Amino acid sequence: QVQLVESGGGLVQAGGSLRLSCAASGRTFSGYAMGWFRQAPGKEREFVSAISWRGGTTSYADSVKGRFTISRDNAKNTVYLQMNSLEPEDTAVYYCAADWFGSGSSNAPSYAYWGQGTQVTVSS
Repeated sequence: QVQLVESGGGLVQAGGSLRLSCAASGRTFSGYAMGWFRQAPGKEREFVSAISWRGGTTSYADSVKGRFTISRDNAKNTVYLQMNSLEPEDTAVYYCAADWFGSGSSNAPSYAYWGQGTQVTVSS
């Protein structure tokens, strides 16, 4: 079992940047594929990005490709989401999720563990 805590959200102007962090505790972090998902008001939760448990494979939603970068530091039990060139459409609650020995799926049900979320608001 793993516990996840996101941080780094906030209010930023369009074109700005934020870096989200997700700190994990519990079971060996390096064994988890990690994903970032987001949910805007009135919308379904959607995939943003994922990284395999080895860290060698990353994936992104088309809407964020080229603007967001996922990375992980297994020594710090943390996964990051660097978000650049933010747009108002990026406004959402961002969640990190963990999948034991996963490949980094874009499918939310693949992830057994979820954080509580962090709010990102991008003003125009």
